[in-house]
Amino acid sequence: MSRIRYRDIEFNTERQALIVRANRIIDEYGGARLSARQIYYRFIADAALPDSWADAEYNRREGLPPDTKNTVKNYSRLASLLVDARYAGLIDWDAIEDRNREPLSARDWPTGHAAVVEATDAFRLDRWRGQHFYVELWVEKAALAGVLGPIADDYHVVLMVNRGYSSASAMRESAERIRGRVAGVGPRPVVLYVGDHDPSGEDMVRDVRARLVEFGCPDWLDVRKLALTTEQVEEHHPPPNPAKVTDSRAAKYIERHGEHSWEVDALPPRALDALVRRTLNTYIDKPVMDLVITEENKIKARLRQLATQVL
Repeated sequence: MSRIRYRDIEFNTERQALIVRANRIIDEYGGARLSARQIYYRFIADAALPDSWADAEYNRREGLPPDTKNTVKNYSRLASLLVDARYAGLIDWDAIEDRNREPLSARDWPTGHAAVVEATDAFRLDRWRGQHFYVELWVEKAALAGVLGPIADDYHVVLMVNRGYSSASAMRESAERIRGRVAGVGPRPVVLYVGDHDPSGEDMVRDVRARLVEFGCPDWLDVRKLALTTEQVEEHHPPPNPAKVTDSRAAKYIERHGEHSWEVDALPPRALDALVRRTLNTYIDKPVMDLVITEENKIKARLRQLATQVL
């Protein structure tokens, strides 16, 4: 926990209640670092913003229903409250991160022993060795990396953060990585995609597959939209947004899905976690992976023994 007070700030009853709610949302994610936008979408999904935040005049100017609370204004308002709450020591500083301003620093270790111990803890064999599938997990938004990162680590799969339509360089590098894993008659490549249910998000599966194949991935590459799907919208009822009519794909999307779109950030974290783990399990030959893990643990035991001999 890193609740450190830097400023004395008074909060009225309404703002205090929002801070309590924000901490509950943070706890739901089990220690993953969140963005302010993720927390905001959980407020919207749970209908947890106060009625006073439905600004009818603002909504009229923006062409929105008079009682809606899902607005740019309210996102900024909540983000400002989260900043104040951290300055006041009421929300953990480490719970919220700005993924666009992350420092890069060189690694170092206090001793050689510490380096060997860390390398031992991190050591893994290729747990997908001998599997029938090679699976990667791709996500449209960096905001969900904190939720999906631990899953990708548990299952030893690549987590690729696209940030919308990916660059040509990133797609080519991804194609080369996948080709290297499935060369010849290797495992079938699978990309599980997590993105918004909106004009671009629905088109992303087509775009990802087409560009990976263009850069040399085999034609039997399977790119699957894991979330957010129409069925998940109907099950979890995330808050709707107007479909982006400025998107060149909007007309086709609206014809098929109507005038609303939905953000994958609003999917409950436990639901997303369970969905991804359940899906990954369907691609794994567990006895084969267990043999790899057994071999891995034997190597780790020898490395730990070696670590005792290093200063």
